[in-house]
Amino acid sequence: MNATDWIARSLALLKPAAKPPAATPDAPRPMAERLRATLRREPEALTPSALRRLLAQLQAVVDPHVSEAEAGRRAQKVMAWYGTATAPERRDLWLLLVEQFAPDADEVRAAREHYDAVHGTADQGAAEIRLRSAFISPRTRMLQRFAVDPQGLHFLVDLRAELLPQLKSERRLQPLDAELAALFSSWFDLPFLELRRISWDSPASLIEKLIKYEAVHDIRSWADVKNRLDSDRRCYGFFHPRMQNEPLIFVEVALIDHLAGGIAPLLDEQAAVHDIGKATTAIFYSISNTQTGLRGVSFGDSLIKRVVETLRAEFPKLKQFATLSPIPGFRAWLARNADGMLARMPDKARAELGRALGAKAPDAGHVLAATEHVLTLEEKSPARQFLLRCAAEYLGRELDQGRPLDPVARFHLGNGARVERLNWAGDPSPKGLKQSCGLMVNYLYDLRRLDKHRAMTAAGNIPLSSEVERWLL
Repeated sequence: MNATDWIARSLALLKPAAKPPAATPDAPRPMAERLRATLRREPEALTPSALRRLLAQLQAVVDPHVSEAEAGRRAQKVMAWYGTATAPERRDLWLLLVEQFAPDADEVRAAREHYDAVHGTADQGAAEIRLRSAFISPRTRMLQRFAVDPQGLHFLVDLRAELLPQLKSERRLQPLDAELAALFSSWFDLPFLELRRISWDSPASLIEKLIKYEAVHDIRSWADVKNRLDSDRRCYGFFHPRMQNEPLIFVEVALIDHLAGGIAPLLDEQAAVHDIGKATTAIFYSISNTQTGLRGVSFGDSLIKRVVETLRAEFPKLKQFATLSPIPGFRAWLARNADGMLARMPDKARAELGRALGAKAPDAGHVLAATEHVLTLEEKSPARQFLLRCAAEYLGRELDQGRPLDPVARFHLGNGARVERLNWAGDPSPKGLKQSCGLMVNYLYDLRRLDKHRAMTAAGNIPLSSEVERWLL
């Protein structure tokens, strides 16, 4: 982004906050009005006097005349207050941060006018620096001082996790979210992260975090987690030095000698341990983000690359790196698109499917009814063949604004993988049946073609194996 684009974007973001609209009887009062008031109105949480005390505490944190250490101690007092505050009281603090610690509109205006006046001259660079500085709000410096405290970074991440669900209904909070997201993108950049293996010998508190945060295949017991950390498995996570025992994201890997087609054998606690000396394939079967407050900060692509490098160094015989992934959006997509897929079928194939479904003219209702007992469908069943064709269409052609529609596909394909194989009854769990009719997919990371596949996906041309292509109508 060049300087002119950056300035235009920054000004566009500032304009709504430069002069808040006057309150109406039905609208929330701006913080400036509440701070001047004597009495609290319903449903306001903090009284005007309590707001003024809280504002004074925040101003003390951002005071430029105190050291960073002292500012951190003052921030610690605010964090202690926040820990006992109610949800509406916390929201009042967010609004104070937004409305009372915004950039100085007069300084921004003056800096912008100066930039416009000298644009194209030798003074343009200095004018840009002045304008950029004008946009650095006291709020940014405040958040940086909260991070001075050893627990401050975690506090800010948790604060944003609380904030995110409120943004649609309370647009005034968007500048605070944007500022936190920008700071996190810097603070959690890859050079600051440590890749660590999580094993059965790791502290129990860390293993408990795996159980808590596992988002793909629920961990049922300590025996289950022990199986996932056995000698033929690997689990790696990214950690930040200020959140030492809190994985930001972790991936679970099975080391086997084939492309896995189902999750049940990998999660079978009674299954024999694979001889890792004979392992040729690394299967990434679960990737879980742990911190909602870091939404929008991307770790997954870097994590996979680092893990692949680590595994290749430890196991030179590994030749294949692939996932065994859910297809979480497929069942919902099928409900909306089954009629369209049926209409595209040749007459003979549609008639054959109708006979299998017990309907002369099959429609979406008949297809969805068949998904209720997919595990009983035989390999050559027309209903099974149709569902596989629909899954190939969903993964191979369905785009949203030029990107793969399915969120898991969007992640792996964006990292340079290709859709390698569809697996019938890959996940027969209730969750798997509800989300994807039990189907799972392998995404293959061909290390020689990552850039090529990434470019294809960016152009809206999903890379598919020949096996998946043959399912397309």
